[in-house]
Amino acid sequence: MVMHMTLSATETLFKLLKQGQFTQAEHLAHQITQRDSQNASAWKILGTLMMRDADRIASALPVLEQAKKLAPNDAEILNSLGLAYRNLGQLNDATDVCAQAVLLQPNSAEIWNNQGLVQAELKHWEAALKSYQHALQLKPNYIKALNNYGNALQALHRFEEALSCYAQVLALDTSFPDTHYNCGCLLQQLKQWNAAQACFERAIELNSEHTGALNNLGFLLMLQGLLDEALTIFAHIIQLKPEMEVAHSNTLFTLNYHPDKSAEEIFAAYCLFNQRFGEPLRAKWLSHTNNRDSERRLHIGYVSPDLRMHSSNLFLEPVLAHHNQHEFELTAYSQNLQHDAMTIRYQSYFDHWVNTESFNDDELAAKIRADGIDILVELAGHSSGNRLRVFARRPAPIAISWLGYGYTTGLSAIDYFLTDEIMVPKGSEQLFAEQLWRIAVPSMVYRPNSEMGEVNSLPALERGFITFGTLTRSIRINHRVIRVWSAILQRLPTARLVINSDAFNSLEQQQALAARFAVHGIESKQLEIGFNSPPYDVLREMDIALDCFPHNSGTTLIESLYMGLPFITLADRPSVGRIGSTILHGVGHSEWIANSEDEYIEKTIALASDLPRLAAIRAKLRNELNASSWCDETGFTQRIEQAYREMWRRWCASAHDSNKV
Repeated sequence: MVMHMTLSATETLFKLLKQGQFTQAEHLAHQITQRDSQNASAWKILGTLMMRDADRIASALPVLEQAKKLAPNDAEILNSLGLAYRNLGQLNDATDVCAQAVLLQPNSAEIWNNQGLVQAELKHWEAALKSYQHALQLKPNYIKALNNYGNALQALHRFEEALSCYAQVLALDTSFPDTHYNCGCLLQQLKQWNAAQACFERAIELNSEHTGALNNLGFLLMLQGLLDEALTIFAHIIQLKPEMEVAHSNTLFTLNYHPDKSAEEIFAAYCLFNQRFGEPLRAKWLSHTNNRDSERRLHIGYVSPDLRMHSSNLFLEPVLAHHNQHEFELTAYSQNLQHDAMTIRYQSYFDHWVNTESFNDDELAAKIRADGIDILVELAGHSSGNRLRVFARRPAPIAISWLGYGYTTGLSAIDYFLTDEIMVPKGSEQLFAEQLWRIAVPSMVYRPNSEMGEVNSLPALERGFITFGTLTRSIRINHRVIRVWSAILQRLPTARLVINSDAFNSLEQQQALAARFAVHGIESKQLEIGFNSPPYDVLREMDIALDCFPHNSGTTLIESLYMGLPFITLADRPSVGRIGSTILHGVGHSEWIANSEDEYIEKTIALASDLPRLAAIRAKLRNELNASSWCDETGFTQRIEQAYREMWRRWCASAHDSNKV
């Protein structure tokens, strides 16, 4: 029966809402808007109900905008519209309407809370704190605002206050899953992994579809080297929420470290990522109108979440410091979640600096296009804070992936993967979505940390036994690595193995790793597992460094060389399994590269069995590194600039813009 749209229809609508019959209420609200297009309340209710489904927020937006047209001074409409804008990443619009809502209805705790959420999205944490404080003054036990207040405190690194805030929430309601999740995030940041894991598991008990808690639990398991368990969780998240890009990226990140997956199997997963998140955006590709003068000054954009204190500084800063300013104009697109003294140094190298946190993907792509970027360099891959979906929109004529990730992005929208023939040997082209652009070995440059101190004499000469060591993360220490390292320790029963990184800052983690060695008959007396920061004195206590596989270490390997330690590496999958190889080729010591696990063991034993030779290596290795192409900052920058220029000439000479579809 068709209901006549009279006052009784509106009354019925509110009754349905009160009874929680939302499907029926939405259907009736839709009928009312069709019969009475000037009914602002019906438009508001319809849009708000549609927003309950995350997949329909975009569809709800025009409904709420229509409600605003009819009632521009209705604070509740503005509040709902602000939430829609926020969820769609339109943060500037969200800021405007939330500010209007607060002015119109300053006594609404909910409206103040929602304004705080928008400010938090913009990383305006102090402003968000004030908004949440207003909400809590109006409604002291408002759990959502109290929880969000804790989040803002956490973002400002006021950890004790944040934990106290979460404790207040849980005292009011122990069944609020978001607070268990947020508490877990804080504990994870503090490296208290076991406590963090318990929080995530509790959040999942309360809400089995809490994708944030599931994702962070998977990430924790991944960091601990429990890769299959992590992959199972990420697969579950993708089933629940296929559009959750971070779960896909975490899957790919985890696969890079898997000891038993083939290179082809891993690349197939990257291709699926491209099908899901890359190919659908081809519709947004536009032709580029950049001036095709092949020899003009080029505008280079660098996109990174790590323009701050980060291990990548040692490799990126030398390039930025030596760029030819007459030939290249530089813009930073910084996704930094925090700024520090290193950020200030980075800013001095760029002609333009754009903080990108407040830009959604479409907005940032439009900004890059408007800035006239000729070559856009991607520095994060699938690591945290990446903007790969901006690259998927092809905002610049040429896009390059380099440095920050070590393997393909999987995106066909990115033109080149910058590498060398050691890291990615010929014949590996089919394992990359991008075209390989090889420069002379090595395809990076290194500036040593000035705080590392001097090289000491070989510890084994005084101790009478060899000390092996690694500063790698636990994700790289898999069953293959443990078997090989155990075989070395069995052959050299007086030797010690130092494993030192922040993954082992708790007794529980130390014992768990020791137990994995015990399976191979290695007693704890041969192991020194812990965490020290900075680690340079730990390196001084080692004689030989050991690399991991199939995903090699990176920064810690070249730091080991700088401290006089040779390392043995196994050449495995391109390219993450050949980082050690390219480091050793670049310094002139390819003899320390093994091509099998047995060869790895034998090379290590041979190196450890000749202490005079080892002492001589230690004495000269830093000088060799300093004299190598690894530390030729000017020469490397010229090589990478030449690559940029040749890429640009190729684009200028092309018959058409590859962005046309």
